[in-house]
Amino acid sequence: MRSKLVSLALPSLLLCFLSSASADEASLKKAIQANFPGEKVESIKKTPYLGLYEVVVGGELFYTDDKVSYLFFGHVIDPKTKESLTSERLQQIKEARRIDVGTLPLEHAIKAVKGNGKRKLVVFSDPNCPFCKRLEKELVNVTDVTVYTLLYPVLNGSIPTATAIWCSEDRLKAWEDFMLRNIAPAGKDCATPIDVILKAGKENDISGTPTLIFANGSVTPGLIPAETIEKKLNATSTK
Repeated sequence: MRSKLVSLALPSLLLCFLSSASADEASLKKAIQANFPGEKVESIKKTPYLGLYEVVVGGELFYTDDKVSYLFFGHVIDPKTKESLTSERLQQIKEARRIDVGTLPLEHAIKAVKGNGKRKLVVFSDPNCPFCKRLEKELVNVTDVTVYTLLYPVLNGSIPTATAIWCSEDRLKAWEDFMLRNIAPAGKDCATPIDVILKAGKENDISGTPTLIFANGSVTPGLIPAETIEKKLNATSTK
């Protein structure tokens, strides 16, 4: 994403978009948006150093001055602690991210009820993603949860496999057979909700698989062990 943002911004790095000496958020956002057409300006925040503003676009963090004359990509380091203030902020942003589970197309999910099924977990998963297969092995050890798997075939060649799984007589069995036992699905072509799920993923900035979404909307991208999944389910499940 960073290389994409930099390439979008390069033509205007040396331009001054604002003529006033003081900046306001609306003007800053307008000027920043001009550099990144099609991308969402997620946040703008004044920093306590060098008069810079912290900007988050497409999950990437960078800095700018109050006139958007320049854009600065990189880490701000505290020389006393030798720690990256940028990394700290990125972690805070990551932990604060939320997706409204109610807006996701769960009616098109492959649903697995484990134990009492009281807890809820949504997973965007690509059948050809090796980390997704490893996640499925971790989920074997998690119980008392309903897992909603949204087929998200973003890797090359994954759509035919996802289609065959969806078109199988028993979708859950076909999914588990393929992900856990490497048994190819026998389903034929049929109408699928894959386009709907891909659209939902794009709208919610799901950029990779697996991506886990818990009941409170908190988002965890990537593979995590069963122990961590249990802790997050307990911490985020509605009472």
